[in-house]
Amino acid sequence: MFSPLKKTLAVAAATVLAFGAVACNRDSAATGSVTLALSTQSNPFFVQLRDGAQKKADEMGVSLNVQDASNDASVQVNQLNNAATSGANVVIVNPTDSDAVVPAVEALNKANVPVVAVDRSASGGTVDSFIASDNVAGGKQAAEALAKSIGEEGEVLVLQGITGSSASRDRGQGFMEGIAAFPNIKVAAQQTAGFDRVQGLNVTTNLLQAHPNIKAIFAENDEMALGAIEALGDRAGKDVFVIGFDGTEDGIKAVTDGRMAATIAQQPAELGAKAVEEAAKLLKGEQAQKEVPVEVITVTQENVKDFS
Repeated sequence: MFSPLKKTLAVAAATVLAFGAVACNRDSAATGSVTLALSTQSNPFFVQLRDGAQKKADEMGVSLNVQDASNDASVQVNQLNNAATSGANVVIVNPTDSDAVVPAVEALNKANVPVVAVDRSASGGTVDSFIASDNVAGGKQAAEALAKSIGEEGEVLVLQGITGSSASRDRGQGFMEGIAAFPNIKVAAQQTAGFDRVQGLNVTTNLLQAHPNIKAIFAENDEMALGAIEALGDRAGKDVFVIGFDGTEDGIKAVTDGRMAATIAQQPAELGAKAVEEAAKLLKGEQAQKEVPVEVITVTQENVKDFS
């Protein structure tokens, strides 16, 4: 974060001018360069997050430099290290891997570049603000929706996200805690599919061979859920019920069509906008809000029209 001493000296040197400028337009002080380091832009969820961040940055007059790691943790570390040396005033990071990103966050800390984490956080280093949905609560909501869809009994599969990401850990934790309330439901298998649709298709195809009698699948994001639906074919929404997570446009459409039983809807554009708002505070030398929760909602056929 910017040095309090520098801030104090600047204010003392130009109190009248600063007061006048803030009185006219408080956001005018939020100038500088912000790097938005995304895990990927191939996932529609993160495209919506990026677009929400860009819209808010444009509104606030903040220069936003978007970086795409293509789900490669080493690429993201390099991007963050470059941000620290290329004049970024604040970094917003959506970690590919919450553990692997730690050294880069620590390097940013040493360079006095404030860090905002969005959707996923870092396992170490100092993060000035963390904007995220309550993934543990969302995982529990997914368990409840799944249980309801299959009459609270049967074998189910879980498609896990990227190993090491906080979102996957938290959603998985919430789901397992939630499903424990239903003793007649058994998790037959769990396997990572990397938050990816093609991997979701392939992993589900393999798991169905070993577990042909499963009644439901919980996928930790909509992309994997859509892959699972493709693997299931005509069985999706009839013999096997799929629960996704994110509330992407394709996920909502699948719920509308009856191919997906439910999705836990995040608000990715709002996540991006909130991240920029907190970054703008840091640009002005203000303290950011440590945690900014964004609501998640269970979307089923009963309320899907509200999200279409």
